[in-house]
Amino acid sequence: MVCLSRFASSTAAMILSIAGTAVAQEPTAVGGLTVELNEVAPSEKGCKLTFVAGNGLQQSLSKVSFEFVLFDQKGLVERMAVLDFRDLPAGKTKVRQFDLPGTKCEAVKSLLINDAPACVGEGIDKGACMTGLQTGSKSAVELKG
Repeated sequence: MVCLSRFASSTAAMILSIAGTAVAQEPTAVGGLTVELNEVAPSEKGCKLTFVAGNGLQQSLSKVSFEFVLFDQKGLVERMAVLDFRDLPAGKTKVRQFDLPGTKCEAVKSLLINDAPACVGEGIDKGACMTGLQTGSKSAVELKG
């Protein structure tokens, strides 16, 4: 009987810890947008940036654009540019590429998403694209949000 009781207690504790973990992770399942700088590569025009963008919002975005600040190797602002990511359906991930004419990739040390001038979708607050924005980079160039 004692052995069965210990088994039941252990099983109950394990179930509660798993349930607690699931509840703790739930808020991150539905959140904001994610923007990852996936690749930085020279192009005929200058420098091509490849992004992977995900929409963790419950609503689709018909239009979203981000204002990027490019910093050079000395940490100085090299330029600012608004990049149009077009539409981002709810729960989906899209790849977007942008050529930056006259920019040498090796001169770019980091990027900053400064603002989201366009954040449009039914029932979407203009600030929703920046609230909870998660950024990352798989390239040597850092991306901050």
